[in-house]
Amino acid sequence: MKRWLAGLMMVLMLACSGQLWAEESVIESIQKKGVIRVGMSTFVPWAMRDKTGELIGFEIDVARELAKDMGVKVEFVPTNWSGIIPALLTGKFDVIIGGMGITPKRNLKVNFSDPYDFTGMSLVAHKKKAAGFSSLADFDKKNVTIAVRIGTTAEMAAKKFIPNATFKLFENESQALQELYLGRVHAVVASAPLPTFQALKFPEKLFVPMTEPFTKEPIGFAVKKGDFDALNYFNNWIRVKQADGFLASTKHHWFETRDWADQVK
Repeated sequence: MKRWLAGLMMVLMLACSGQLWAEESVIESIQKKGVIRVGMSTFVPWAMRDKTGELIGFEIDVARELAKDMGVKVEFVPTNWSGIIPALLTGKFDVIIGGMGITPKRNLKVNFSDPYDFTGMSLVAHKKKAAGFSSLADFDKKNVTIAVRIGTTAEMAAKKFIPNATFKLFENESQALQELYLGRVHAVVASAPLPTFQALKFPEKLFVPMTEPFTKEPIGFAVKKGDFDALNYFNNWIRVKQADGFLASTKHHWFETRDWADQVK
């Protein structure tokens, strides 16, 4: 009798700890549905709308390649960046593939894959308002106003490296850039290469005060915590795509050329 009770207690303990009956992996769920739902937000050139309204960009190509290799369709779920992690946790999509920087704070809420890319933060500034500015120290003053997208690693980096500046936070980068075009802020902090692209697009108004990004951060897929099968699959997929050159060639197209520029507005 004691042995039976001891066995029952062990079963209950294993069940409570999640070791006996594991939840279905998102990989199994995707295969059953035949669709991978990808949470993302628009960041040039990571993900953006072309002139017909279709999504294009580095992340879009990565997600489509992943879906093709899994033998499923891809469904993109555009989401405001400030709410993208809560949306993942409530099951609105299966994975975030959206240029998300891996940070300790985010890692407390989600699991990250191995990095499939690295990026860094840069500044694009207004020629008149920031005339003569050439370093972070020039921007690190209370009378200097910086626009940045809320909830991003750009916001985190800006507040860390130019903490004395005054910040204006926006839900998307187009709003922040509009403030810059109108001369209402001195600069916008964003992931490279967006600042350089904007300066090339509007050379009469904008410039890049520093040639190199002032941070470097790893970028990963984000999934719910505890799904080790998903992490195993995504990590190995990333390794394969690094080895076969897909990630490098795709990044070259979107980040190092402007061959796609006539596709967008």
